[in-house]
Amino acid sequence: MAATMVSGAVQEEGAGLPAEYAGLPAEYLEERWYAAQTYANHEKRVLEQLSQRTVEAYLPLYASVRRWKDRRVRLDLPLFPGYVFVRLALRDRLRTLQTPGVVRLVGFGGQPTALPDQEIDALRQGLARAIRIEPHPYLKVGRRVRVTTGPLQGLEGILARKKNSSRFVISLDLIMRSVAAEIDVAELEPV
Repeated sequence: MAATMVSGAVQEEGAGLPAEYAGLPAEYLEERWYAAQTYANHEKRVLEQLSQRTVEAYLPLYASVRRWKDRRVRLDLPLFPGYVFVRLALRDRLRTLQTPGVVRLVGFGGQPTALPDQEIDALRQGLARAIRIEPHPYLKVGRRVRVTTGPLQGLEGILARKKNSSRFVISLDLIMRSVAAEIDVAELEPV
C-alpha cells in the first residue's frame, strides 16, 4: 500500500494579501481539502502537474495484484478512481482548475465543498501504518460506528460483515465513494 503526497509552499493566512482579497469571506482565504475530479485514469498525471504548480495534493493508493496471461503484476491503484484531493484556499482554485486533466472541484450549486480534515488525515494515517484499505461499493445506510483506538481513531463509518471478518466502511458522501478496512469489533463503539 502506498500513499502519494505533494506539498506546496505554505503561505501564512492574511500575510501579504493583495487588496483584492480584503473583502472575501473567510472560506476563500482558509486552506481546506477539496476533491478535484479528473479525467479517467489521469490521477497520477494530475498529481505530477499539481506538484509543478506548488499545489498540495494527495492521492491515496492501494496495492492490487492483477493476473495477466503469463504473470502476476502488483499495481498501485487510486483508492478513489477519478479523484485527487487538493488543499487550497478557494481564492487560489484557478491553479488547480487550469491543470491538464482536472475536470472540476466537487461541490454543490457550482460552489466547491470542503472535505473534513479529519477524514483525509485518517486516510493518510491508515495508509502510512499499512492498514489494508481497499475500495468498497458506496454505502450510506447501515449500523453507524466510531473507531475508539488505532490510526483511524475518532472516524465514523458503517460496520459491514464480509465472510468471517468485520469491515469498517468509510463513505465520502461528497464524491459518493467508499473504502473499507478490516478492523476488530473491539475497536468500535456505536454512534
